[in-house]
Amino acid sequence: MSEPVILVAEDERDIRDLIVFTLQFSGFNVVHVSNGEEAVKKATELKPDLILMDVRMPKMTGYEACQVLKSQDETKDIPIVFLSAKGQESEINTGLELGAEEYFIKPFAPDELPGRVNRILAKYGKI
Repeated sequence: MSEPVILVAEDERDIRDLIVFTLQFSGFNVVHVSNGEEAVKKATELKPDLILMDVRMPKMTGYEACQVLKSQDETKDIPIVFLSAKGQESEINTGLELGAEEYFIKPFAPDELPGRVNRILAKYGKI
């Protein structure tokens, strides 16, 4: 089995670079985009094993992108994890109701990321 493909959708370059570097360093194959519209397009093409997606992005929010991905047969089973600086319960509930697997609140410790990602991939039989 080849290493899992993870799609990272995050509009803030510093955060995106940190996430991509951390996951690549841990042996994941990482593809990244900077907005929700690109996330939908890339996920539909690539069918990644996991999507890490910021909630607040230009062109299409993470929530809107999640709704589109969960409504398409070819992408509906891809686990989505939201990344957000907003930790309000209502926002977390919205994300989970839309079908997200988990919610990572920013800032998070980069060294925790691979373990959390591995746990979700294992749950879905991707590793």
